Amino acid sequence: MNHYFFIDESGKQRGTFTPVELRRENIKRETLVWTQGMENWKRAGEVSELSFLFEQSGSEQSYEVQQVVPAKPENTVYEKEIRKPMPKTWLVESILVTILPFIFCGSFLSLLGIIAIVYSAQVESFYNRGDYNAALESSNSAGKWTKITFWIFIAWVLLIVVALFLLFGLLGFSLSGMGDLINA
Repeated sequence: MNHYFFIDESGKQRGTFTPVELRRENIKRETLVWTQGMENWKRAGEVSELSFLFEQSGSEQSYEVQQVVPAKPENTVYEKEIRKPMPKTWLVESILVTILPFIFCGSFLSLLGIIAIVYSAQVESFYNRGDYNAALESSNSAGKWTKITFWIFIAWVLLIVVALFLLFGLLGFSLSGMGDLINA
């Protein structure tokens, strides 16, 4: 038995429900539903497994016919809200800010990027399951940890540059003083 998601009157996704549970939710023929194996959302009246939800006695059926709202045309604002684009995954960026600083600087702090990689991997998974809010939250977290790791890398590079400058500056000063001692 399939479990279904549906879009309620306010445009919010709800689910999952068995077909029997959908009866308690009072969905209508025009209610958009989705279950695993479907490519796109369909109207509940078009899904054969849910046809029993709309079977009624003769008098109720005539009343239902009078109350049916015409189907919405393709590409309406209502349907566009359902197909929101997938949030940015940050996967490439998180891998780069994890591996490259470690290779070039040997900074173990760049391994914080692994947190970003984990959140990045979750974005597409949540989106494909239909949980847009969780996908967006994972995307935001992946972006945050990618940026944190990037700025740690920049700070580490600046620290190395300052250390090298001080080392060669002091060493150069020391060597010039040694030359004066040798010549005297």
